[in-house]
Amino acid sequence: MENYKSFVENAKYYLDKDLHFITNLANISAYIYQEIEQLNWVGFYLYDSLELYLGPFQGKPACTSIAMGRGVCGTAATKLETIVVDDVHAFKDHITCDSESKSEIVIPIVTRFGNLFGVLDVDSPILNRFDNDLKVALEEIVNLMVDIL
Repeated sequence: MENYKSFVENAKYYLDKDLHFITNLANISAYIYQEIEQLNWVGFYLYDSLELYLGPFQGKPACTSIAMGRGVCGTAATKLETIVVDDVHAFKDHITCDSESKSEIVIPIVTRFGNLFGVLDVDSPILNRFDNDLKVALEEIVNLMVDIL
Protein backbone atom coordinates (compact mmCIF):
# COMPACT_ATOMS: atom_id res chain seq x y z
CA MET A 1 0.00 0.00 0.00
CA GLU A 2 3.00 2.27 0.50
CA ASN A 3 3.29 2.91 -3.23
CA TYR A 4 -0.28 4.29 -3.34
CA LYS A 5 0.00 6.52 -0.26
CA SER A 6 0.86 9.69 -2.20
CA PHE A 7 -1.74 8.78 -4.85
CA VAL A 8 -4.46 8.84 -2.19
CA GLU A 9 -3.05 11.96 -0.50
CA ASN A 10 -2.91 13.87 -3.78
CA ALA A 11 -6.52 12.96 -4.59
CA LYS A 12 -7.55 15.44 -1.88
CA TYR A 13 -6.47 18.28 -4.17
CA TYR A 14 -9.21 17.33 -6.63
CA LEU A 15 -12.03 17.22 -4.09
CA ASP A 16 -13.62 20.41 -2.85
CA LYS A 17 -16.88 20.44 -0.89
CA ASP A 18 -17.60 23.93 -2.22
CA LEU A 19 -17.76 22.66 -5.80
CA HIS A 20 -20.65 20.84 -7.46
CA PHE A 21 -20.41 17.07 -7.09
CA ILE A 22 -20.20 16.65 -10.89
CA THR A 23 -17.06 18.80 -10.92
CA ASN A 24 -15.49 16.64 -8.21
CA LEU A 25 -16.41 13.41 -10.00
CA ALA A 26 -15.00 14.70 -13.29
CA ASN A 27 -11.70 15.69 -11.72
CA ILE A 28 -11.32 12.49 -9.71
CA SER A 29 -12.02 10.29 -12.73
CA ALA A 30 -9.41 12.24 -14.72
CA TYR A 31 -6.93 12.04 -11.85
CA ILE A 32 -7.26 8.26 -11.46
CA TYR A 33 -7.11 7.72 -15.24
CA GLN A 34 -3.97 9.84 -15.49
CA GLU A 35 -2.11 8.50 -12.45
CA ILE A 36 -2.72 4.75 -12.59
CA GLU A 37 -1.16 2.85 -15.47
CA GLN A 38 -2.89 0.23 -17.58
CA LEU A 39 -6.44 1.56 -17.34
CA ASN A 40 -8.80 2.07 -20.24
CA TRP A 41 -11.87 3.42 -18.45
CA VAL A 42 -12.51 5.26 -15.16
CA GLY A 43 -15.84 6.74 -14.27
CA PHE A 44 -18.97 6.92 -12.25
CA TYR A 45 -22.44 5.51 -12.50
CA LEU A 46 -24.90 7.43 -10.32
CA TYR A 47 -27.98 6.00 -8.65
CA ASP A 48 -31.38 7.61 -9.21
CA SER A 49 -33.45 5.26 -6.98
CA LEU A 50 -34.22 3.04 -9.99
CA GLU A 51 -30.99 2.33 -11.85
CA LEU A 52 -27.42 3.49 -12.38
CA TYR A 53 -26.88 6.15 -15.05
CA LEU A 54 -23.63 7.27 -16.63
CA GLY A 55 -21.79 10.08 -14.89
CA PRO A 56 -18.41 11.73 -15.49
CA PHE A 57 -15.79 9.41 -16.95
CA GLN A 58 -12.54 9.04 -18.89
CA GLY A 59 -12.28 6.55 -21.75
CA LYS A 60 -14.42 5.35 -24.65
CA PRO A 61 -18.17 6.02 -24.72
CA ALA A 62 -19.99 3.72 -22.31
CA CYS A 63 -23.34 2.19 -21.44
CA THR A 64 -25.73 4.95 -20.45
CA SER A 65 -27.71 3.03 -17.84
CA ILE A 66 -27.32 -0.18 -15.86
CA ALA A 67 -30.10 -1.99 -14.03
CA MET A 68 -29.54 -2.79 -10.38
CA GLY A 69 -28.15 -6.29 -10.04
CA ARG A 70 -26.87 -6.37 -13.66
CA GLY A 71 -23.20 -6.59 -14.56
CA VAL A 72 -20.38 -5.78 -12.20
CA CYS A 73 -21.65 -2.26 -11.50
CA GLY A 74 -25.24 -3.25 -10.76
CA THR A 75 -24.09 -6.18 -8.63
CA ALA A 76 -21.69 -4.05 -6.56
CA ALA A 77 -24.41 -1.41 -6.14
CA THR A 78 -26.97 -4.00 -5.00
CA LYS A 79 -24.58 -5.75 -2.60
CA LEU A 80 -23.01 -2.46 -1.44
CA GLU A 81 -19.57 -4.05 -1.62
CA THR A 82 -16.49 -3.70 -3.77
CA ILE A 83 -16.19 -6.27 -6.52
CA VAL A 84 -12.87 -7.08 -8.18
CA VAL A 85 -13.08 -9.10 -11.38
CA ASP A 86 -9.75 -10.49 -12.55
CA ASP A 87 -11.18 -11.65 -15.88
CA VAL A 88 -14.39 -9.98 -17.03
CA HIS A 89 -15.11 -12.83 -19.45
CA ALA A 90 -15.45 -15.14 -16.46
CA PHE A 91 -18.05 -12.88 -14.78
CA LYS A 92 -21.42 -14.42 -15.67
CA ASP A 93 -23.37 -11.19 -16.29
CA HIS A 94 -20.58 -8.85 -17.44
CA ILE A 95 -21.80 -5.93 -19.57
CA THR A 96 -19.29 -5.18 -22.32
CA CYS A 97 -18.91 -1.49 -23.11
CA ASP A 98 -15.29 -1.65 -24.29
CA SER A 99 -14.20 -4.95 -25.80
CA GLU A 100 -10.61 -4.19 -24.74
CA SER A 101 -11.48 -4.40 -21.02
CA LYS A 102 -10.20 -7.55 -19.36
CA SER A 103 -10.42 -6.78 -15.64
CA GLU A 104 -12.57 -4.45 -13.56
CA ILE A 105 -13.11 -3.08 -10.09
CA VAL A 106 -16.34 -1.45 -8.94
CA ILE A 107 -16.63 0.36 -5.62
CA PRO A 108 -20.04 1.47 -4.31
CA ILE A 109 -20.32 5.02 -3.05
CA VAL A 110 -22.53 5.08 0.04
CA THR A 111 -23.30 8.38 1.77
CA ARG A 112 -22.83 8.93 5.48
CA PHE A 113 -26.58 8.38 5.79
CA GLY A 114 -26.30 4.90 4.29
CA ASN A 115 -27.79 5.80 0.91
CA LEU A 116 -26.35 4.56 -2.36
CA PHE A 117 -24.97 7.50 -4.35
CA GLY A 118 -23.46 5.47 -7.18
CA VAL A 119 -20.35 3.48 -8.04
CA LEU A 120 -16.78 4.10 -9.13
CA ASP A 121 -16.05 1.80 -12.07
CA VAL A 122 -12.46 1.19 -13.25
CA ASP A 123 -11.53 -1.05 -16.18
CA SER A 124 -8.20 -2.32 -17.46
CA PRO A 125 -7.09 -4.01 -20.68
CA ILE A 126 -4.87 -6.22 -18.48
CA LEU A 127 -6.03 -9.39 -16.71
CA ASN A 128 -5.68 -9.35 -12.90
CA ARG A 129 -4.91 -5.59 -12.87
CA PHE A 130 -6.46 -4.78 -9.50
CA ASP A 131 -4.43 -6.08 -6.57
CA ASN A 132 -5.44 -5.53 -2.95
CA ASP A 133 -3.24 -2.45 -2.54
CA LEU A 134 -4.90 -0.67 -5.46
CA LYS A 135 -8.33 -1.82 -4.23
CA VAL A 136 -7.66 -0.27 -0.80
CA ALA A 137 -6.33 2.95 -2.38
CA LEU A 138 -9.41 3.36 -4.58
CA GLU A 139 -11.69 2.62 -1.62
CA GLU A 140 -9.87 5.33 0.35
CA ILE A 141 -10.48 7.81 -2.46
CA VAL A 142 -14.17 6.89 -2.46
CA ASN A 143 -14.22 7.51 1.30
CA LEU A 144 -12.67 10.95 0.72
CA MET A 145 -15.46 11.65 -1.76
CA VAL A 146 -18.14 10.57 0.69
CA ASP A 147 -16.81 13.14 3.17
CA ILE A 148 -17.71 15.97 0.77
CA LEU A 149 -21.02 14.68 -0.67
